[in-house]
Amino acid sequence: MKVVANAGPLMALGKLALVHLLSQLYGLVMVPSAVYEEVVVCGLELGQPDAYAIELAIARKELKVVDMNDADLWDIVCALPLDRGEKQVIQLGLRESADWVLLDDWLAREEAQRLGLKVKGTLGVIAQAYRQGLMSLNEVELIFQAIIAREDIWISDALVRCVWDELRGAWEG
Repeated sequence: MKVVANAGPLMALGKLALVHLLSQLYGLVMVPSAVYEEVVVCGLELGQPDAYAIELAIARKELKVVDMNDADLWDIVCALPLDRGEKQVIQLGLRESADWVLLDDWLAREEAQRLGLKVKGTLGVIAQAYRQGLMSLNEVELIFQAIIAREDIWISDALVRCVWDELRGAWEG
């Protein structure tokens, strides 16, 4: 399976100590160089614990950094109103015919879908891990509570509650 990850899901999963879910669900996950710079290089400079978690996943060969040059972006990708990392994720996803691109930003998700990519975010990764038996419903509830409580994970409370209601409903149904 080919999966490309952006900074948002990597940082959120790193903060929640759930980076290991990526390799368990998808095997080796690709990370464009701009995303690596944002999450690991800048994160380490700021002493962010999630940067260490991502660096460790790279060392374990669970994540693979893919060198990309902004000058090589396709015109259709270059014109998108997105940041460097998001553009590189979409470019790499298109180039590699990725099964999934992992994006949390609403506009980036919309643009990726418009270009024919399948998109999943942090909550989608956690929901898939639950559906595949990698975590219990109680664990998911605790993780979702942590996402809502944390100010350094930028996922709306309403979206977390919506996904939670969907998972709980499927469990009860």
